[in-house]
Amino acid sequence: MSVLAVGLSYRTADLRTLEKVAIPATELDKVLHELQQSPHVNEVMVVSTCNRIEVYSVVEAFHGGLADISEVLARQAGCDAADLYDNLYVHYAGAAVEHIFSVASGLDSMVVGETQILGQVRNYYAAARDAGTVGRTLHELIQTTLRVGKRVHSETGLDHLGASVVSEALGEAPDLAGKHAVIVGAGSMGALSASQLRKGGIGRITVVNRTLANAERLAANVTEQGVPAVAAGMDELTARLADADVVVACTGAQDVVITPAHLAARGERPVVVCDLGLPRDVHPDVDSLPGVRLVDLETVRRRMDSHGSAGSAKQIAKANGIVLDEVREYLAAQRSAAVTPTVTALRKRAAEVVDAEMLRLDNRLPGLDAEVRDEFNRTVRRVVDKLLHAPTVRVKQLAAETQGTDYANALRELFELDPASPAVVSSPTTERLPRTDGEGK
Repeated sequence: MSVLAVGLSYRTADLRTLEKVAIPATELDKVLHELQQSPHVNEVMVVSTCNRIEVYSVVEAFHGGLADISEVLARQAGCDAADLYDNLYVHYAGAAVEHIFSVASGLDSMVVGETQILGQVRNYYAAARDAGTVGRTLHELIQTTLRVGKRVHSETGLDHLGASVVSEALGEAPDLAGKHAVIVGAGSMGALSASQLRKGGIGRITVVNRTLANAERLAANVTEQGVPAVAAGMDELTARLADADVVVACTGAQDVVITPAHLAARGERPVVVCDLGLPRDVHPDVDSLPGVRLVDLETVRRRMDSHGSAGSAKQIAKANGIVLDEVREYLAAQRSAAVTPTVTALRKRAAEVVDAEMLRLDNRLPGLDAEVRDEFNRTVRRVVDKLLHAPTVRVKQLAAETQGTDYANALRELFELDPASPAVVSSPTTERLPRTDGEGK
């Protein structure tokens, strides 16, 4: 089994296509289980952000896994799988590992070096773990991914140069000092928006959200950070937008929440509306209203294409070097780990042979002195251990260093080991990982 990454992002798809495939938080569990119940998928997690929708899975076979995942994504988008193929990218085995390391490091982001994606990967892993769709392979991969992302940021300083999509969107807004901002949505993107607005010197913030308690929680946090903030429900949206200078919409809702009607009453008073939702939160016709400037994800993409990324070439090169080094180490460790169960099975087989021979000795020499028998037993086991030590250590080293050679199978053939034994030895334990519904199938 190998890791398969299938996705589409701002690099391969337009905003309309990303909107269709986007997976709302309310549907994440359903999609995860639908993916895992596919014939060729054993483990799976999904990352669905404003810039990308990606499926990371452990599959039995490449083509079968790709077909299963494409079908689920197509159903989510309400189209045929063939309609998505031009927008999809696919990474398999080592290439999939390199891709997720690059994603978590911010190297594949619209704004190179942004750090938000690392937290998003962590959160989506936690959601998949809670849904029971993560097993040992994805668990180890994501734990390594999070470490690599942190290492890239700490050793390259790329995060200091990189900005978030939020800050890039707000870069289209005028001077924020003393202005009034309305944030529609109180999730993680809303919190990030509040942080960026505070850094920009915003005068006051209103948080509008369907669940008032969540809006109040974010408003209280913003106030503690030194910016006056209040909360309001969606029924007050029109009134709260009346005197806004900046609006940031990031609800995660499936339908638009801000229409021209919400802004019509404000006349021609200038306002910048930043739509960070995927699917979009703001109706496109808002942009035609007098005084209103709409900044959506497509606008940010064009801006980044025009001005380039925030990262310097030197820092990006260093970050890429770290990623490639980590990929090599990860794959070497995986190859070494793959042969470990067979080595364990070999040692178990050797112990069984010694036990059988000691039993024969007991039958032939029933009167043998107990101390002599124990010393003989220890001697035989030492001989076996010494004979096995060098080849078992070396086979692990060779597996880590050499690609394309199945050393585990070679050991099984040479020593006539039961093919099922290594699988039994390598089964994940409940102490290390949460139970996965698909495990053992």
